[in-house]
Amino acid sequence: MIVLGIDPGFATVGFGVIRAEGAEQSLVRYGVIRTEAGLRLSLRLRQIYDDMCQLIAAFRPDAIAVEELFFNTNTTTGIAVAQSRGVILLAGETNNVPLFEYTPLQVKQTVTGYGRAEKGQVMEMVRRLLKMDKIPQPDDAADALAIAICHARAAASLLGALGGNVCSTI
Repeated sequence: MIVLGIDPGFATVGFGVIRAEGAEQSLVRYGVIRTEAGLRLSLRLRQIYDDMCQLIAAFRPDAIAVEELFFNTNTTTGIAVAQSRGVILLAGETNNVPLFEYTPLQVKQTVTGYGRAEKGQVMEMVRRLLKMDKIPQPDDAADALAIAICHARAAASLLGALGGNVCSTI
């Protein structure tokens, strides 16, 4: 199974592509989609959508795993991220790729075994699980890989429990 993990953002969207075979995951590719500050909102959203469609076409994922939004205090940034997340979900739906959502707590719990793990602990576990020489950079890409790992492990559990049928959460 190929999983495309997405860490939604507005200026930067992290992506991570992994191959999952049973309990093992291996790295395929990771990186970020960057949008240029100063561009109109609609142009930035269009770029994210187009780049997502290109990623889907290039890697043909069996699933897209997206982190659910977590708002701190900056609601203006949160709204922009929510809009970005909307076009990310639209790209998955338009391309008929099953979409799954995970909270930051679920991702941390799955990757490190502790739902309140620090960011550095999550990034180190991503490095170890994917047998990488160094922690992937930037952080957004490492987060996207963690989200992909989270889905791969959840899907492996569900496949065993449900006899091979995994249902989309969206």
